[in-house]
Amino acid sequence: MKRVFYFAAIIAAVGALEANPARAQMIDSTKPAADSSKRPLDSTKADSAAAKPKKADLWSVGKVDGRVSLRADLSARTLTVMGNDGAIRTFNVAIGSPNYPTPTGTYSIRKIVWNPSWIPPDSKWAKKETAKGPGEKGNPMKVAKIFFKEPDYYIHGTGQVNSLGDAASHGCLRMHPDEVAELAQFLMNNGGQPREEGWFSRVIHMRWRTHTVYLSQPITLVVSR
Repeated sequence: MKRVFYFAAIIAAVGALEANPARAQMIDSTKPAADSSKRPLDSTKADSAAAKPKKADLWSVGKVDGRVSLRADLSARTLTVMGNDGAIRTFNVAIGSPNYPTPTGTYSIRKIVWNPSWIPPDSKWAKKETAKGPGEKGNPMKVAKIFFKEPDYYIHGTGQVNSLGDAASHGCLRMHPDEVAELAQFLMNNGGQPREEGWFSRVIHMRWRTHTVYLSQPITLVVSR
């Protein structure tokens, strides 16, 4: 669990640098960040929540036996990591809005981009937007992009964490920045591209440098309503 807090602290500190880059040498990553992924449980959903598996820590789960897959439930607005024995971890996500729905289907995740840049798509909503480099202020792509239907659809970290659980995106699946880092690391470990712990801390610290990883063992994602 210490590793979770360590990486959460790194990501939180890195996010703060976007507002004040001059503080880069003053980061104290030993202080654990608050776990903002914990949300109040709606008492009307207590029965269904009781049936859900205990929340796992993907940083410590590491490599699992058998195949790993992902399931996105657009109705529930969740993304679940699946193993041979069932659900391992479930995340709250934001899905596409009614005007820009997230596409349903079965996809293969082959590419993960850490510290991604952002190029506005050729779409009406993005006409006035400008390209942003990795880690640049105003870049809506936080920490990692996990592609499932290139080039336009991916799972990515967002600064708009209040949108999680809503139909608010332009088609992608948004995640909390801490959680997309957790998921990307887990997919690398189980997709044939494991890295040692220090690699991830360096990548997250050096937010201005993009790293692209191609999985040698693609991960299946099923998106359904």
